[in-house]
Amino acid sequence: MVTVPHPTRRSSLPLALGLPLAVLTGLVLPVQGRINGALAGALDDGIAAAVVSFTTGLVVIAAISLATPKGRAGLARIVPAVRARSFPPFYVMAGAVGAFFVFAQSFTVGLLGVALFTVASVTGQTLSGLLVDRLGIAPGGKRSLTGLRVLGSVLTVAAVAWAVSPRFGGLSDVGSLLLPVLLPLLAGFLMSFQQAMNGTATVHYGTPLATTLVNFLAGSVVLWIAWLFKVAVAGAGNPLPAQWWYYLGGPLGCVAIGLAALLVRSLGVLVTGLGMIAGQLVGSLMLDVVIPTSGTVVALPTVLGTLLTLAAIIVATLPWPKGSFAGRSAAKGR
Repeated sequence: MVTVPHPTRRSSLPLALGLPLAVLTGLVLPVQGRINGALAGALDDGIAAAVVSFTTGLVVIAAISLATPKGRAGLARIVPAVRARSFPPFYVMAGAVGAFFVFAQSFTVGLLGVALFTVASVTGQTLSGLLVDRLGIAPGGKRSLTGLRVLGSVLTVAAVAWAVSPRFGGLSDVGSLLLPVLLPLLAGFLMSFQQAMNGTATVHYGTPLATTLVNFLAGSVVLWIAWLFKVAVAGAGNPLPAQWWYYLGGPLGCVAIGLAALLVRSLGVLVTGLGMIAGQLVGSLMLDVVIPTSGTVVALPTVLGTLLTLAAIIVATLPWPKGSFAGRSAAKGR
């Protein structure tokens, strides 16, 4: 008989270790976005690129799970946890959010550039991070909307808007980019909910390996259905490219999903998201400087906006003074 572990309210991972790890996790996402965007261009099919990314990720995480004792133990806990309704059953479909995010990457990165895609998704993720923490969906429970957390979130949105400002050269540019930007904005908004659901599932599975596997399985099913429908309507795109690096998007996604599910337990959704956001912006800036794509703009506001984002994260993680009204409220909310 498999025993489903009882959830604990918080992990003991300290902020000094967890936050840098969240930043490093965020660095993975722009690289994944660039790879998936390039694959979409090579295949002339954004959905196919997302299918390839998720399928390769599923194969990698399945192999790791079967090859490790902790992974096998986690796999054995999945069905009992779902049957016992240890968490809402729809949490197993959290991978559909990841599938949507990867599709948004593949479909829009080539058009918007890594930096603009990141800004749009970051804005949505920051806003939803506050909401998810306040609702207490993550395993750490409810976290109060203290002034510093709200201020840090507002500064983050302002910073990413400043960072992308060189991309909007005129009203016509804004109009042409508005619709494509809405896709990563929605994808980012849903990411906080995915992280909260994954964090809760990880508590019951006992390992992020099982959570990552369930995510990639659900996402792969959704994307395969979407791709088969697309092929029936419009036909297939180009054949798979031979270059090995086109297939790294899935394994990078395994790293990002697994670490995020682990970090949410101790940092909360908002702080985990803000840390990953910092990594995304820094990684995006590095990519756009070292390996720019067509239409990429890297100007002083981009650099300064990225630095302001790092400052915003520090503000959001600062505690209110214990004797203050806000500090007492925050203690109650935790």
